Amino acid sequence: MSKQIIKIAKKVITDEINGLEILSKKIDKSFVKTINILKKTSGKIVVTGVGKSGIIAKKIASTLSSTGTPSQFVHSTEASHGDLGIINKKDAVLAFTFSGKTIELNDIFIFSKEKKIPLITITGKSNSKLKNISTTCIEISNLKEACPLNLAPTTSTTVMLALGDAIAVSLMISKKFTKKNFYINHPGGQLGKKLLLVKNIMHSGKKLPLIKENVPMTTAIIEMTKKRFGCLGVISKNNKLVGIITDGDLRRHMSNGILEKKTSFIMTKNPKTVNGDIFAIEALNIMKKNKITQVFVTKNNKPIGILHIHDCIELELA
Repeated sequence: MSKQIIKIAKKVITDEINGLEILSKKIDKSFVKTINILKKTSGKIVVTGVGKSGIIAKKIASTLSSTGTPSQFVHSTEASHGDLGIINKKDAVLAFTFSGKTIELNDIFIFSKEKKIPLITITGKSNSKLKNISTTCIEISNLKEACPLNLAPTTSTTVMLALGDAIAVSLMISKKFTKKNFYINHPGGQLGKKLLLVKNIMHSGKKLPLIKENVPMTTAIIEMTKKRFGCLGVISKNNKLVGIITDGDLRRHMSNGILEKKTSFIMTKNPKTVNGDIFAIEALNIMKKNKITQVFVTKNNKPIGILHIHDCIELELA
């Protein structure tokens, strides 16, 4: 029985892979036209569908929104009862209908045509009516459902999902959507942690361990103890970072009459720094590579923050 179950599962996956291969061969000028329409849309993308296609449409609307293309799912039945008001002339409509004959979508189709709103349909069975009313139509035909009865949406939903993802990623790349843009849309959860910027978690203001150059080390050590970062940033008269004094520097100079020295003598010149707009995980990698446990954040060579390796460790585990 176990072998039979494994055999069935593998056949389902094989059938769906075959569907994806058919889809890959159908990516043509209609797909390019779709991307060009959606890229030029100044409003939102209204994504719609019914049944299993509607579930796929919801997912694609979410993916589009999170990757730089504002989108909203609208249930076609609700649209017929007032939600058509959500759609305006700056928008575009992306409709998923595998059968090509979903009557619940008619009102959205007619509304789009009357208001001259771009309509993109993704279907498994296009017809003359659908092609005439659509600005462009992507047809994904000749698919065999993984369902043994060839009835339950299986291969077809997998293919529509992949096509929707292809649209989202193509738009994302054409719009030059970056990791920083992605973070803005994903500030929470584990993904948000991985995409935190240095400026979001750095210590700043009065917490900064800073000391002027040429200050006696007796004063410097007291300041270092107060701030508890295990280091001091040494700044010039114009407040630019010129060096750093760490616990290691103190140990190395302990036998050299350190208390009689000035900060400029003890400091390590030209310390490693980072920009506040890089990802915290990148700063962690910089600290690891340089075998340091803290790094100053600077802007125009002036310290605006400090980051300790402990601030970043949990990001690596996220």
